[in-house]
Amino acid sequence: MPPFYKVALYFFTKNSILLSMNIYYSICFDISLVLSLVYVFMWHKHFDTHFSLIFAFIPVANMGYLLFAESDNIGELIMSIKIFYIGGCFLVFFILMCVLDRCKIKLSRFLRVALMLINSLLYASILTIGKLPLFYKSITMEIGENGQIIANKEYGPMHAVFMIVIMAYFIGSLMILLYTRFRKKDVSILTIRLLAIPELMCIIAYFFAKKVGGVVELVPAAYVLSQVVYLIIANRLVLYDINAVNADSIMEAGEKGFIAVDFNYHYLGCNDTAKKFLPHLENVKVDSSIKKSPLLQDNVYLWAHKFKHDEKNDHFIYRRGGRIYNVEMVYLFDGKLKRGYSISIVDDTKNQNHIELINRFNAKLRDEVEEKTQHLIEMHDNLILSMAAMVESRDNSTGGHIKRTSEGVRILIDEILKGNELDLSEEFCKDIVKAAPMHDLGKIAVPDSILRKKGRFEPWEYEKMKKHAPAGAKIIHEILKDTDDEHFRKIAENVAKYHHERWDGSGYPEHLKGEDIPIEARIMAIADVYDALVSKRVYKDSMSFEEADKIIMLGMGNQFDENLKPYYLSAKPRLEEYYSSLENEPFIVNTDDDEDE
Repeated sequence: MPPFYKVALYFFTKNSILLSMNIYYSICFDISLVLSLVYVFMWHKHFDTHFSLIFAFIPVANMGYLLFAESDNIGELIMSIKIFYIGGCFLVFFILMCVLDRCKIKLSRFLRVALMLINSLLYASILTIGKLPLFYKSITMEIGENGQIIANKEYGPMHAVFMIVIMAYFIGSLMILLYTRFRKKDVSILTIRLLAIPELMCIIAYFFAKKVGGVVELVPAAYVLSQVVYLIIANRLVLYDINAVNADSIMEAGEKGFIAVDFNYHYLGCNDTAKKFLPHLENVKVDSSIKKSPLLQDNVYLWAHKFKHDEKNDHFIYRRGGRIYNVEMVYLFDGKLKRGYSISIVDDTKNQNHIELINRFNAKLRDEVEEKTQHLIEMHDNLILSMAAMVESRDNSTGGHIKRTSEGVRILIDEILKGNELDLSEEFCKDIVKAAPMHDLGKIAVPDSILRKKGRFEPWEYEKMKKHAPAGAKIIHEILKDTDDEHFRKIAENVAKYHHERWDGSGYPEHLKGEDIPIEARIMAIADVYDALVSKRVYKDSMSFEEADKIIMLGMGNQFDENLKPYYLSAKPRLEEYYSSLENEPFIVNTDDDEDE
């Protein structure tokens, strides 16, 4: 073959190789740029920042490889190296961060800053290429026999550090993926497998097949393939973020309105649904004060203000134009930092109308139940009073005692409630008055021969009479044990059982002393003895009010609770007035002389 053809073939082959190299690097750059644009189109606000940085840095790194292939002098060569090393220094770090994020492993801010600082220092050493012997001690440029650019480099100490750091990143990422695959159940296995592909491709490109035929770098192609994989991951990324998916689903559905306000009551914005519910939001400017807006003072500002002062005020019902809205308040978060208030509004007209209908029905039903219950209570109380009256009818000596002692207790309670230094509740006082007629119910168990005896009891008779107190408590317990009013039952039992106990402990049936005697029984004791003194009995005449008062006052501190003395003294005029009004009423004596067999 003539020499001319050999020379032509040589130049043709050389130019073909150079052209192929340029086309390869150019294609890698163009594809990486297109894939980054695709990512921009797919971008979602919930994507991890490092994901976005990967797609931003890969085209830059691939552009460095393209510039390397087109370098005409050592200056352009060094500049291209500085550009494509951006990928080597930072992309592996961003890939590690993405792996940690997808594997739901938290890295402290200190470690993230430290790693970023290491990468920045490494890249700073790369920027000294051609000036300082840190990364490369020396670098020269020559043209290979195929026409390709060859950079002859003598590595410096920072290059060794660079290789160690890169290898550490790759090994760390793979170990995290392996750990997640076998130890964590809340991470997608598909995502783990996809994340492993770029790691393996980059390892092969960096360390095991750095060059093909000594002509081209595989790293740009590895970057492009990594982008493809990351796009696949990005397509499913938000689906695994349940909070983000639900938030977006709610926003898109248009069923819930959202309003954002900062802590100083400045309007930050709202979605279209909120404007539909509250049309005046259309005229509110962002950053304007809702506190000064007449249209928002009675709604948005009021809700935010109440929530600010009490977090329990987080739900409101808002009515407008015949519609009923359910309003919920929560804090507006920026990460973990509270920045203001988020107000959600839902048109709840149908549910609220249904609830109101149910409430009206329940109210009507409740009124009917209360009416029936009150009727049953009245029947129950009348039954008990009838039993008490029946017991009293067997006793020749105590005609009208139930009525009089009940009124005496009522008068004493009225005086106690005026100052209420004893701190008795209204319910407690009402139940004492209600229980008073039952205090002698136990006399139903006393034989007629004793109960109807004219004159004083023999000691053995008196012992039998004293049993009426515990017997009364037992009867009351049996009558009231199935009622819901446990409070009244206990008071009624105490009144029946302990109204004959004495403050000094000499009473019966249990010889209780002082404040061991229930307060209701202590009050009953004063009314019971006062009635016995001023009332006429078959075996005695009634005492004057002065004589009865002396006996009561002498009994304070031994028979009666001295703490009740002020209330007795204030009640005394009303007691005397009441008993004076009874003087003209006939005294009825039971003439039935049947003895208990």
